[in-house]
Amino acid sequence: MHTFTDNAGRTWTITINVAAIKRVRGLLGIDLYKLVDDGFKPLADLIGDPVQLADVLFVLCKDEADARQVTDEDFGRALYGDAITLAAEAFVEELVDFFPDARVRASLRKLVTAGKRVRDRLVDHAETLVDQIDPDREANRLIALSGSSPVSSASTQGPSLSANS
Repeated sequence: MHTFTDNAGRTWTITINVAAIKRVRGLLGIDLYKLVDDGFKPLADLIGDPVQLADVLFVLCKDEADARQVTDEDFGRALYGDAITLAAEAFVEELVDFFPDARVRASLRKLVTAGKRVRDRLVDHAETLVDQIDPDREANRLIALSGSSPVSSASTQGPSLSANS
């Protein structure tokens, strides 16, 4: 079981077992066991869709939510920013733990770790590029590309209709 804390300060426990997979499949039409198919595309799609991910998480945490009298809307309102990232990570870890073959679990963990390293490297690179931007220089470059003075729409020559008559 893996946990995450939402933005309302509530800690939720994610448990994936056969009953949970059946419940998610029945309520949402999503087969958690097949999220690793097709090069993990279904898993990436789910993680990339925070609304659908929140629905899956709510179904997985439904017993806790009912005990706390938290509706699916209340649950979703408390998932944004870091909380949804941490919830996604807890979900993926729990999904990996579900698989019955130890070798498959080990391979999935390696893949998850590699994916995190790739993501971190991409974010580092993006941050480096953003830090290298000089706003004044870029603005001046764009101004130079558009011409030295703004042109009013009234002085712009358009095609003459009388030329075709």
